[in-house]
Amino acid sequence: MTTSNLSQTRRWQVLALLGTAFVMTILDGTSLLAALPAIEGHLRLHGPAIQWTVTAYALAFSGLLLLCGRAADLLGGRRVFIAGMVLRVVASLACGLAPSIQALVAARAMQGVSAAITAPAALSMVMNTFPEGIERNKALGIWGGLGGFGATAGLLGVQPRYVQKGP
Repeated sequence: MTTSNLSQTRRWQVLALLGTAFVMTILDGTSLLAALPAIEGHLRLHGPAIQWTVTAYALAFSGLLLLCGRAADLLGGRRVFIAGMVLRVVASLACGLAPSIQALVAARAMQGVSAAITAPAALSMVMNTFPEGIERNKALGIWGGLGGFGATAGLLGVQPRYVQKGP
């Protein structure tokens, strides 16, 4: 995907798709914090065990970010991005169906891996989609704003009102 073969409108559509994936990546990392009490009650957990649901995601994401960025460079951003999104769907389904803390921690780690795969691939595609100059600067400004929105929305607990409270 290069700047020469995409129309102006198509570029912004690509940014909308990649930006949505980026918001979900950031939101996944922070939204769980607001849902921890409900998860704790549902799985009947006590103490630090529940913290591993947050830590597993953060460790996998931060530990694999550079490696996955290099993989996107070598294998192609689009291919790596799609693989990461498929893994995200599977990991999210596993999180939702997790019957135990061990299964939830493993699924959260998978979500972290998927985030490490999609984030650098998506940013690489944004950089390659927009020509250098004002248009790319606008796209990167929007990209940064979307990251801030995702982090804030997750911390404010936009999603937890849909999480069922434990018994």
